[in-house]
Amino acid sequence: MYNPILAKSFSHYERKTFGCCAFVLFLIVVFSSCMVFKNHLYPQSVNGDAMNLQISMNAAEDMFVIKDTTLLKKLETEKKDSKPMCNVLEPLSDYCETKGDIRVQGNSSTIFVVMSHNFNISTENNSWTIQPYPRKGNSGAMSRVKSWTVKLVQDSKKIPKCSVYHGYPAVLFSLGGYSGNHFHDFSDLLVPIFSNSRHFNSEVHFLATDYKSWWIGKYKTLLNNMSKNKILDIDNENEVHCFPSVTTGLKSHKEFGIDSSKFPNGVSMLDFRQFLRRSFSLNRIEAIKMKGDIVTRPRLLIMSRKKSRILLNEGDVRRMSEDLGYEVVLAEANLSTNLSKFAQIVNSCDVIMGVHGAGLTNMVFLPNNAVLIQLVPLGAMDYLAKRDFGDPAGEMNIKYFDYKIGVNESSLVEQYPPNHKVFKDPSSFHRKGWGVFRSIYLDKQNVKVDLNRFRSTLLKAKKLLATS
Repeated sequence: MYNPILAKSFSHYERKTFGCCAFVLFLIVVFSSCMVFKNHLYPQSVNGDAMNLQISMNAAEDMFVIKDTTLLKKLETEKKDSKPMCNVLEPLSDYCETKGDIRVQGNSSTIFVVMSHNFNISTENNSWTIQPYPRKGNSGAMSRVKSWTVKLVQDSKKIPKCSVYHGYPAVLFSLGGYSGNHFHDFSDLLVPIFSNSRHFNSEVHFLATDYKSWWIGKYKTLLNNMSKNKILDIDNENEVHCFPSVTTGLKSHKEFGIDSSKFPNGVSMLDFRQFLRRSFSLNRIEAIKMKGDIVTRPRLLIMSRKKSRILLNEGDVRRMSEDLGYEVVLAEANLSTNLSKFAQIVNSCDVIMGVHGAGLTNMVFLPNNAVLIQLVPLGAMDYLAKRDFGDPAGEMNIKYFDYKIGVNESSLVEQYPPNHKVFKDPSSFHRKGWGVFRSIYLDKQNVKVDLNRFRSTLLKAKKLLATS
């Protein structure tokens, strides 16, 4: 039924025309509303078809035409103002930081960086080969790491077109190298991934080359708290993924630590330890503090080893520790260990001790002012022990000292005569290479501590807890 007044004032044809105009006006209002609010509706990675972020290719200029003028202006500004920064001079890692129109083609292990025509490629380096794993110079590790090419281009017609655009930056790293060894998982991967991505506040994509699904599964809790996005197995991606910025390789400047001066906001190992506490809900922030005559039993964790560098009189050490007032926990970490549960065990302890090895890496879960005791086997490995665990302990607010194994405490006395250069000249085996050194001093050596001498070590740890 039509309104009688309208019916008298307008013909049937005019009323029909007004109705069509009103419908068209309604569609325009709806479309405009969608354009205004779409950035709030889809803040994460978008696919041109799935999220209505309309991306097309201009045939004349072969560049993105994005029907979002704010995003387009941002990309164009970054493309004009940014210059790729590639560093191949650091001792531990090579890396490249690029911004603008960045296209990642996984099946060719190539990252294309589209430069403005104002950038003179001919006078600059226009490509870099990067192995994105921070153990540069170690042939054993790097032989398991795929090489990637970062290539500067100006003619975008000659490179693959984007098929998926992501609104967040990306960090590309390798899961090759020594991944699977607990120490290297933290020193080479988890700590550098954290320090390289923390300033993104989890709004970042992780691109993993040399992908290992079991590794991702083991550290899933930590990785999910570093990035809100699914980790891409970039080697097996057929799509060309495009990002506003990409860091290829992990900036790393020290063993099992962070050089705060090299990263935004001065990120440190204390930040990493706080991140671990949040991720695994570790409640103990401070170690127990021994006070006068009050009877307290600090918890001592003995890191057991079953294959090499075994503490042969572990049972005797445990009984002596209990006699000295410790509550003792024995534990062994391996590939099948549930990391979350093991972190809870370590966090409940005040002192951790063990023979030099990957198990001591778990000190990251200790409360502040806890104590680490490292048993250093024969082999002139003082530098190695200090670099891997002594220095890092200081950065983590953990008190550290070592116990150096004497000749009579080493199982090597049963394998070599007393005057053998294994005891007299360990450095000569260092010079023969890591493989020779490892075979003798790490793989074939067990220890049996002198209980009388080690007793003072355990008492020293209790005194350190009293000064927390």
